[in-house]
Amino acid sequence: MSSEPISTPRVDSRPSHLSFVARPRGAYVRIAKPMIDRTVAATALVVLSPLLAVVALGVWWRIGRPVLFCQARCGLDGVPFDVVKFRTMRADRRLAHRPVIEDRRLTHKTARDPRHTDLGRTLRKWSLDELPQLWNVVKGDMSLVGPRPELVGIVARYESWQDQRHFVRPGLTGLWQVSRRGDGLMHLCTDVDLEYVATIGWRTDLQILLRTLPAAISRSGS
Repeated sequence: MSSEPISTPRVDSRPSHLSFVARPRGAYVRIAKPMIDRTVAATALVVLSPLLAVVALGVWWRIGRPVLFCQARCGLDGVPFDVVKFRTMRADRRLAHRPVIEDRRLTHKTARDPRHTDLGRTLRKWSLDELPQLWNVVKGDMSLVGPRPELVGIVARYESWQDQRHFVRPGLTGLWQVSRRGDGLMHLCTDVDLEYVATIGWRTDLQILLRTLPAAISRSGS
């Protein structure tokens, strides 16, 4: 049986109207947004602690230790940080030699990956695996709203104009997630992230937060 060839992730071509995006400034971006992020995230961690405990117990029981999974992603100004998630896949060193697995570790998960688990699929379906990233928000690595943090290996293949998405902190949710393009590959939709960078403000953030849950429910039911 022939193995699936390793492919290099393609980046999208530059839209002319987003060739240059100014770095966001102002009191909201510099002061208010970080304060709101940390306050809301810390409160959410306390309120959701019972749910976090149940999910952690389920991961430990069904998938094993470690319960949390850390992975290097690009943050503000492209500086890498460790994003925290609940584990959703089994660790199986015997599968690491397969090209499809090795390729997807560098790019994106595939539904055919044999490390998938039923619990993991459920957690991802409802984005429960992302809840530990509230701690990333408290630490200041992330924001509640912003472009999703991309893998370091994919950012290394970016064209220079795409790095403008790192003018702001990455977010738990963002314009890409609540748009109709949210089911596509993130590195092919950089223009959506740049639209957010160009229009960032408290109204934009509030609108995205209000649209996040309906978008997640709609996507999970499709």
